[in-house]
Amino acid sequence: MPYTRLSRLLAGSAMLSLALSGCAGGAHGPQLPPASFVAMQEGPGEDYVIGPLDELTVFVWRNPELGAKVQVRPDGRITTPLITDMPAVGKTPKMLADDITLQLSQYIQDPLVSVIVNKFAGTFSQQVRVVGASEKPASLPYRANMTLLDAMISVGGLNEYASGNRAKLIRFDKETGKQKEFSIRLGDLLKKGDSSANVMLMPGDVIIIPESAF
Repeated sequence: MPYTRLSRLLAGSAMLSLALSGCAGGAHGPQLPPASFVAMQEGPGEDYVIGPLDELTVFVWRNPELGAKVQVRPDGRITTPLITDMPAVGKTPKMLADDITLQLSQYIQDPLVSVIVNKFAGTFSQQVRVVGASEKPASLPYRANMTLLDAMISVGGLNEYASGNRAKLIRFDKETGKQKEFSIRLGDLLKKGDSSANVMLMPGDVIIIPESAF
């Protein structure tokens, strides 16, 4: 009888240990490689994709009356002289300029069109979104060579209830078409200055910061 009771106690302890190790493993998912606080070498990012509410200047060489300063409507379209409801969202400025050129070719010979982005918000796929226990959760336009530290400065850091080291970074993998989840250590980065906790961000990243349970 004592042996039976001891066996049950040992089995229960083993199961508890497994459960605890499973919880610990779930809190520490795949890690991203660290990034320096200042980029060793600056470089251009991906081509900018026009998003809703971006403010654009359309310039037509030698035909200024056909140009305009416009804001992309929430439905993703713009209207300029001679062109109505031109789709703009999802295009690079060069692609939009080419489409406007094609339309204007019906009215003038060999138009030369440039599109300049004056104020930008970008599409959701080019924003970095910070949600949860930060001081100012926000959607941030992605900038070339942007790091986790840059994003956290923009949202004012962690709030007093944040559990920074349990934060997650969600990233869409274009090659596989699947979403990946990475653990990030915001507490170590912002409170301890641990440079190994700083990582490079990509367009479309979502940073989720949970609150502490205590």
